[in-house]
Amino acid sequence: MADRDDPRPLFERFPGLEAGLPLVRLATLPTPVRRLAKLEARTAASSLWLKDDGPSSPFYGGNKVRKLELVLAAARAQRASTVLTFGYAGSNHATATAVHASRLGMRSISILLPQHNAAYLRKNLLVSAAVGAELHEYPSRSALYPGCALTILRHRLRDGRAPFVIAPGGSSPLGTVGFVNAAFELAGQVKAGLLPLPKRIYAAAGSLGTVVGLGIGLAALGLPVKIVAVRVVDEHFVNPGRALSLWRKTVAMLREKDPAFPDVGDPADRIDFRGEFFGGEYARTTPEAADAQRLAAGLEGLELDVTYTAKALACVLADARSGRFPHGPVLFWNTCNSSDLSDLAAGAKAADLPRRLRRYFEPDDSFGDT
Repeated sequence: MADRDDPRPLFERFPGLEAGLPLVRLATLPTPVRRLAKLEARTAASSLWLKDDGPSSPFYGGNKVRKLELVLAAARAQRASTVLTFGYAGSNHATATAVHASRLGMRSISILLPQHNAAYLRKNLLVSAAVGAELHEYPSRSALYPGCALTILRHRLRDGRAPFVIAPGGSSPLGTVGFVNAAFELAGQVKAGLLPLPKRIYAAAGSLGTVVGLGIGLAALGLPVKIVAVRVVDEHFVNPGRALSLWRKTVAMLREKDPAFPDVGDPADRIDFRGEFFGGEYARTTPEAADAQRLAAGLEGLELDVTYTAKALACVLADARSGRFPHGPVLFWNTCNSSDLSDLAAGAKAADLPRRLRRYFEPDDSFGDT
């Protein structure tokens, strides 16, 4: 149940959802909004705003906490002692899951794939190790599947039950509800006069829960806002077909829990997919992302990562410079954690990691460190 001193507006509007969906408060909501006036001036954008999920939790913020409020609550409701999830080696989602599961008294397992090296990757690995996460990296998806199955079997034999499995990025229908609520949160801030209603919302798209949830929520509210989903992973993972599937499953679940939730149709006219800022490989830094990261830090004091959020902002800036902005406000949704993890990361060292993961701490130009 949502805490009564910190209600989630979606559950207030549709009480059947609160009765039917477990929720544990992990995030400090609502997250702040502000105008990006200096970036406006640099790009000649008419009205550019920020929705900043960076400080959503002092323990590990960013967009993942909104999803974890529901999926970790479901794990706890099933009396799970261990959760298991997936990501690339530096996965923000895997680390956020490890941190927040630990705070709820649960163990975590991260099933990981290789990626380009980066400073944030090393910090995430150390944070995960510091909170006791069990880390496994496999060289490919074909190797990951049997390795994951063996890990689940081992835990089932040891604990008498399998780990609770969390989808990559937390983007199951249940996790996506966290961003349906985020759309209602944003609408409340617009109503309170904190920002104008945007014509477009730009956000990084890695597992689709953020952009699909926002689209469903805005459609349920009847607000004519276009979501620009800036793809930061291979098109196999982010595409209109996968978005449609997640959209329909999420809406069906919401309507099952509370029939008053509207049937909002399909996302075709709600989400615009953009792939030209990806860079061809997960976590590869692009010149556009590096420039967007530099401008955000220098002009607005906003720290972005070049894997996700700087690529989304690069799309914003490119559209502003090319005259593709609509007449009316535009919102950049920052999904990057801004909590200081230095003290937590200091609680582990590279030697504490599995052998495969220690290589990210060794000098090697082939990793493309950023």
